[in-house]
Amino acid sequence: MRIDLSGKTAVVTGSTEGIGFAIAKGLAEAGAAVIVNGRKSATVEAAVERLRQIAPAQKHRGVASDLGVASGCAALVAAAPAADILVNNLGMYGPKDFFDTSDEDWERYFAVNVMSGVRLSRSYLPQMRENGWGRVLFVSSESGLNIPVEMIHYGVMKTAQLALSRGLAKRMAGSGVTVNAILPGPTLSEGVAEMLEAERRKSGKPIEIVATEFVTSQRPTSIIQRVASVEEVANLAVYLASPLSSATTGAGLRVDGGVAESLI
Repeated sequence: MRIDLSGKTAVVTGSTEGIGFAIAKGLAEAGAAVIVNGRKSATVEAAVERLRQIAPAQKHRGVASDLGVASGCAALVAAAPAADILVNNLGMYGPKDFFDTSDEDWERYFAVNVMSGVRLSRSYLPQMRENGWGRVLFVSSESGLNIPVEMIHYGVMKTAQLALSRGLAKRMAGSGVTVNAILPGPTLSEGVAEMLEAERRKSGKPIEIVATEFVTSQRPTSIIQRVASVEEVANLAVYLASPLSSATTGAGLRVDGGVAESLI
């Protein structure tokens, strides 16, 4: 099986590092021209340069904008008005007790995790439908199925992404455009490593061991009993962005190491 995305343009949000960059890298390696997004120009340009080193044949570029606000989404669309593939990867997370989570916290999480995907999908889907081909992908989480008690706000947003992707897939029925979501489990991205840094310093253990201990204690239903790599998550995303996934739409596909306790 060979994935060929030559001639395709992909917009990947929140793609300067972590799962987002791994997806951007995978798409670039498959032949797509990738538009990198992040809030800071320096990190965006650094990520674009990395892609150029990996896949120099395509014209990769970056757009620095805050997609947590409407004006930032508009700026991205203005700079990149057409795309064949949209990966709504942008998200924020962090543990916080429900009773300490303010209205402002909820509104910011909703703006970043949900409304960014709403706004960009609303902008790019009509053109994809007109072309008769397109791929929209939401990076949700197993937390959308197993709401984590330590960050209920995050779980709610990830559930919303699942509902949004399913609804958009139905809205695009018969158009040649597919919309799906992937559900990563614990993944050793830079963000997760930062979240576990205090424990790493306290224990003196390598971050991989700390992350594995987090999985076994906080996500004991994990079947692989370890964190996933960002590349393992990206592999599924690249497949879903390709022509090979043409019969898959409206789906929530798990790459969670078996954490979610459900058959489907």
